[in-house]
Parts: sequence; structure tokens; C-alpha cells
Amino acid sequence: MSASIAIAPDAIDVTADRRRRIFAIVGSSSGNLVEWYDFYTYAFFALYFAPAFFPKGDATSQLLQTAGIFAVGFFMRPIGGWLFGRIADRVGRRTSMIISVLMMCGGSLMIGILPTYATAGTGAPLLLLLARMLQGLSVGGEYGTSATYMSEVAIKGRRGFFASFQYVTLIGGQLLASLVLVGLQALMTGEQLTAWGWRVPFLIGAGLAVVALYLRRSLAETKDGGHQKEAGTFGELFKHWRAFCVVLAYTAGGSLIFYTFTTYMQKYLVNTAGMPKTSASQVMTWVLLVYMLIQPIFGALSDKIGRKANMIIYSGIGMVMTVPLMSFLGANKDPYLAFAMITLALAVISFYTGISGIVKAELFPADVRALGVGLSYALANALFGGTAEFVALWFKDAGMESTFFWYVTVMLAIAFVASLIMPNPKVHGYLDGAGTVEEALGKKSSPSFATSLRS
Repeated sequence: MSASIAIAPDAIDVTADRRRRIFAIVGSSSGNLVEWYDFYTYAFFALYFAPAFFPKGDATSQLLQTAGIFAVGFFMRPIGGWLFGRIADRVGRRTSMIISVLMMCGGSLMIGILPTYATAGTGAPLLLLLARMLQGLSVGGEYGTSATYMSEVAIKGRRGFFASFQYVTLIGGQLLASLVLVGLQALMTGEQLTAWGWRVPFLIGAGLAVVALYLRRSLAETKDGGHQKEAGTFGELFKHWRAFCVVLAYTAGGSLIFYTFTTYMQKYLVNTAGMPKTSASQVMTWVLLVYMLIQPIFGALSDKIGRKANMIIYSGIGMVMTVPLMSFLGANKDPYLAFAMITLALAVISFYTGISGIVKAELFPADVRALGVGLSYALANALFGGTAEFVALWFKDAGMESTFFWYVTVMLAIAFVASLIMPNPKVHGYLDGAGTVEEALGKKSSPSFATSLRS
């Protein structure tokens, strides 16, 4: 860490240091909220702007084409994870986060002022694709860098609590996009939203990004660049390939179950359970609000019981609960019962999401931390999180909907094994541990379940 953050406690006022660290958490997480607001705004308003870019065909084909461009955003994430991870490890976290939020601002502003198909012909959807590629790059780099920064700047002994605000703002961005949609639907007619109103949320996102940029410019740096020639390179990251594989394994299960019980769940309640669309929307809005608010609780819990215990609980219970819970929700039309069951599922998932950033950051040294965290997350998220809805609907269309539940279960079983293998960050983590992750992963024998949970 640079001197502006990591000054010895006896050299500065402890209260002032704590205040500065909290401001750094707020500054970094505010940009995270804006990034995810912009990313989800596209999905929520696609119904209104799809005809402007894809006028040919029926509503379904228009939405499929916009969904295809949405998917491109997911598959740009690994490139963003590599690019911004390299910048963060070689130049600095603050620089990477500033470029990331600028790129998201540019992508949102671009969509907000794009010409339509009627004006620019085939150039309009191509420009929309370019804007989404910029946003995908940005959000792919945002996760790893902000997770790394928040983990490094957090107060020792409370890293889990402070790092949990990354998912608070991630879910908050999704909620904010939903609330903007509801607000505009109340203020405008459907014709107005289709004609020009869909541009408003993207322009709002660009404006919010300017505020986040202002906050991030004043952040203190946690890592000075240029100290090691191999910082932020694949060659250096490969030295930690065991840790990378462990993170990839438990992130795949975590991303898959997260998107199953958040973005896909609304469609599942309507298409499978037969719940009215308005009821399903209301259920998921309240569920997401509760889910957002409980993240710090599970982050703080990990500071008490350990990150490894959190991971074992999330993957173990998740593996057991998915099939019966999804089966129950598919046969239930009561919105209150659905709210209770989905909230229960997300509480289990919160054992992971509440520490999603810190549990990865602790397994990589500073010179490849942002790259290791960002790239492993982006790959797992693109392959398993981003495809969750498509895979679920494919199985449903094939008449094998329950197979999707078992697919999620298998991925959680892999995450469970990875959680057992994962070193205990208190002993072997790079932020607070005395040993090294490689020492722990190099052991031939894996700890028993009871031993792992106690550690």
C-alpha cells in the first residue's frame, strides 16, 4: 500500500485513518453501483428500444436480437478482466477504476444518443453492439479492480464487512435500474417510452458516472505500479494456477446460482409457476431489496467464523436445497410464499456473495491480485452466470426443466469441493495470513469437512 493509506497507526490519528478508509470504500463502491446500473438498464429497457434498432420481424425476434447483443457484454468480460487487471496491477487500482467508469459512461452516453435504424440503417445496431462491447469490457474490469481495492483498503479484522458493500452496490445497481423503469412507466405512456423515453435511463447513467468519477479521482492508491516487471502478467499469474483454479471452480457455482435466483427467477415464476407478471415483478423487487440489505451481515459473519466456513456453508447447503426449492417454486402461485422461499435461498447464497470479492483477493499476491480476481470471475461469470437463463430455457423447451436444477446442483458440488480445498485465508491468505496459499494448496491431503469448517 502507498503511504497515504498504510501509515502506521502510531503515526496518524486512528479515527482519521478509519474515516479515510470508509470514504475510500464509498468512493469505490459508488462506481460499482453506476457500472451495474448501466449494465442492467439495457436488459430492463430492451422491450422499448428493440424496435428502434431491429424493426423487422415480430416482438420476439426483436428481443432475441437485443438479447444477443446483451450476451456479447458478458463475453467481453474476460477481456475486461484481463485488461483492467493488468492496468491495476502494473499502474494502480485507482487508475484502473477511473478508466473503467469513464468507459461505462461513454457506453451509456453512446446508447442514449444513438441514431435508430430508420436514420442510420444497419449502422444503428452495429453502433449498439459497439456500445455494449465497451460496457462489457468496463464491467468485466470493474469487478476485479474494485474487489481488490476494497479488500486492500478495508480495516483488518473487518475486511469481510467492508468488502461486502461491493455486492450491496451490485444489487443496488440492479434495483436502481428497476426503479427507474417503474418511475418512467408511471410518468410516460408506452408510446413515449418506445419513441424516445428509453434514452432517458442511459443518459441518467452517464450523469451518475460523472459523479462516480469525481469520487474516484480523490481516492488514495493502495498499490504503486512499476515495482515488479512481471506484475499483471499471465506468466506471474501462472505461478498461482492452483489458486486460480480453486477460485474459478467456486465462482462458477456462485455465479450460476446467483443468476438462477435473481435474473432468471422472475421468468421462472411467470412461465413455470404461472404467477401473474405484476406479482412476479413485485416479489423480485422486494426480494432484491432484502438481499441487498443483508450482504453486510454475512460479510461481518465471515470476519467471525472465517471465509472458508462461509464458502463451505454456501456451497453445501446450496447443493442440497436447489432441486427441492426450485421444484416447490415451480408449483407455487402464492407470492408471499414465493418471497419467503426465494429470500431463504438468497440468504444461503449470501454466505458467498457477501464475501465474493475478499475471498478471491486473499488468495493472490498484490502483483497479480486484480488480474487473478478479475479474470477468474469474468471467465466463470461469462460461461456459467451469463448462460444461466439460456440453459434453463433450453431445458424447459426440451421438456427437461428439472435437468437444469441438477445442473446447478452439480456445479455447486464442484464449488463445495473447491471450498474444502481452499486454504484458510487467516493462515495462508496474502492479506492477513503468515503462510502462503501455494504452501496450503501444495499439500497432498485435503482437510476433512469438520476440520475445514473449524478453520
